[in-house]
Amino acid sequence: MADCTSIDDLAAQYRELFPITQSYVYLNHASVSPLSTRVRDAMAAMLDGVTRYGDRKFEQWDSVVTGAREAAARLVNALPRQIAFLRNTSEALSVIANGVQWRDGDNIVSAAAEFPANIYPWSRLRAYGVELRLQPDRAGLLDTESLLSLVNERTRVVTVSWVQFATGQRLDIRRIGQFCRERNILYVVDAVQGLGALQVDVERDCVDALAAGAHKYLLGPKGVGLLYVSDRALARVSPTVVGWTAVNHYQDYLAHDLDFRDGAFRFEGGTLNQLGICGLGQAIELFLAAGPAKIEQYLLSLNQYMTRNLEQRGYRVINRRNCEEQSAIVAFDHPASSVEGICSRLALQNIIVSTRLGRVRVAPHFYNSREDIDRMIEALPQM
Repeated sequence: MADCTSIDDLAAQYRELFPITQSYVYLNHASVSPLSTRVRDAMAAMLDGVTRYGDRKFEQWDSVVTGAREAAARLVNALPRQIAFLRNTSEALSVIANGVQWRDGDNIVSAAAEFPANIYPWSRLRAYGVELRLQPDRAGLLDTESLLSLVNERTRVVTVSWVQFATGQRLDIRRIGQFCRERNILYVVDAVQGLGALQVDVERDCVDALAAGAHKYLLGPKGVGLLYVSDRALARVSPTVVGWTAVNHYQDYLAHDLDFRDGAFRFEGGTLNQLGICGLGQAIELFLAAGPAKIEQYLLSLNQYMTRNLEQRGYRVINRRNCEEQSAIVAFDHPASSVEGICSRLALQNIIVSTRLGRVRVAPHFYNSREDIDRMIEALPQM
């Protein structure tokens, strides 16, 4: 871990792009993130252009989508044709869940502590004779080996959240991915609580599909998200919602040939949310400029700094077993105080956190400073 003082410059360099810092200590990026001025300005410019020109700038708006797709591909080490833009994480995961050719007796392995977005798309498959096997959590934390012990010869998919929403536990997605690849099992990752904060490499980590909505750690707007689909998964997942742009020669309006386009484009349901994609693309460009490695390093240093200070004041940090499992999220509680009371107390001082499953959840981003963490710590009830 690098010296925290040297990387504090990252927050100072980008803080002014986030006007919310003028009014709040905002530490709730695992819920909904504020927009940077770069994202706002890019979206405002597109809105103004559509207002003034209608479809006369069609090629310009289309190039914005192309640029965002290329930026998203760079962020996860994929090819642009492997990226689809959808509405959110739930829809992206549903594309995979609905597109596999299931057989009676197949099963899916996941975890009981998953956010519903990564449960419901799979649980509905029970109607087709598909079993959903869920590893129970242990005091809010998951064990990778216990998860993988649920896999058998009828397992078709393993699906997990890279970072668990309630604890901030980061799973060893490379270990799980290698396990799945060796057994020819599709590996699906819900990355919404990690992408933008931590580095991922879908090739290195053997990920077959990765989904993330824009409005959390990606610092983008609501109503848009991305889906990465590997070539390996493309051979096994069929489109179930087919838009007019999903096929080759889609501008030949009367051809009506169901000849799907190469790559993940086939999963996009027709006309795209270009405004949302514009904002997401600008947010990703900001990450790429700041440096994903620097962002991860800085956020992990904030995690450790926060954890030390919380424990010194008698609070119990949930996920502190080892650095490899830590993320940008810190969850804690105290037997002598209600988490709802802590959250309300902080909100009265314009310090914004949230509660999940009986714990306070603190989720800073790379523009937050150590002083923000100090303010939060000092505002907590003294135990």
